[in-house]
Amino acid sequence: MAETLAPSERSDSPVALPSRPAAQARHVLEFEKPLAKLEQQIQELEALQAQKQVDYSRELRQLRTNYTSLLRKTYNNLSAWETVQVARHPQRPLFKDYVEMICREFRELHGDRYFGDDPAIKCGLARLGGHKVMLIGHHKGRDTKEKIQCYFGCAHPEGYRKALRCMKLAEKFNLPVVCLIDTQGAYPGIGAEERGQAESIARNMLEMSRLRTPILSIVTGEGGSGGALGIGVADRVAMMEFAWYSVISPEACSAILFKGNEAAAQLAESLKLTSGHLRELGVIDAVIPEPLGGAHRDTHGAAHQLEQYIVKTLRDLKRCKIDNLLERRYEKFRNLGVVAEESRRQSAKAAG
Repeated sequence: MAETLAPSERSDSPVALPSRPAAQARHVLEFEKPLAKLEQQIQELEALQAQKQVDYSRELRQLRTNYTSLLRKTYNNLSAWETVQVARHPQRPLFKDYVEMICREFRELHGDRYFGDDPAIKCGLARLGGHKVMLIGHHKGRDTKEKIQCYFGCAHPEGYRKALRCMKLAEKFNLPVVCLIDTQGAYPGIGAEERGQAESIARNMLEMSRLRTPILSIVTGEGGSGGALGIGVADRVAMMEFAWYSVISPEACSAILFKGNEAAAQLAESLKLTSGHLRELGVIDAVIPEPLGGAHRDTHGAAHQLEQYIVKTLRDLKRCKIDNLLERRYEKFRNLGVVAEESRRQSAKAAG
């Protein structure tokens, strides 16, 4: 059954604005510009107060209250396209960030034993909240050099084969598998196709459906196409609140239908790719709340919510017999799919 976890802290008290060096200034999305103006006013008034030794605490309190109110209103009413932008925010936590914040230990494993090592997918043994797990996830890279090295999180066949090798290792030693999904799709290059991109993803889906150990998959940012499904077959599938998960990205959909990106915002809504839409349609099991204003505003808060969900879910999954777990996993994906029009007709009929 789908669920939404309650946020740990979302009071009406004003949000504190951390001071940041200019070099680390937050990237401002288009819809965040009114928030950025208020934030600048607060910082300027704080600087003026420190410089002139004049008490502006009342004015600052009012500005912070206005800022918090606007922040809440903005993020409670994001469109699907704005959600996609938040999921792609340059300062949103990546796989390595989560590893540093929620894992006591992480020992990375390399190579698929066939072709090479794909840096777009990271795999390793980890200790997470008292659980020993096999942690697998997409990594996009933080700076330009790392992004190019990681192919912007778009994995090659060797990445998916490495992930499967590590899953089989986890099965051998009875370790649960935790997958963090954050990719706009599998790498579309000629070399990847020559080495069996589609086959590697299909093989992973087949093997994950019958892997005799608990599997948990979470979309932390972008969940695009087969690139996400390659590590997305699990006993529990969850999403961070402002992540997206879809068969295709809005831009790619627009390029196919309209030969350009102009309709991306409109198609994002049609694709039903947000956590709210997918929970309603039964595609995911849970929505993990993010701090007010998104994970890029409070990375440690987002990591804490993620860790809480992983620990609780693994504890629940470990209580199930493996044969029952496999049967439920099969039924979960076998019965996936909702005809929204029929659901609306039935609802209207019941109401009448």
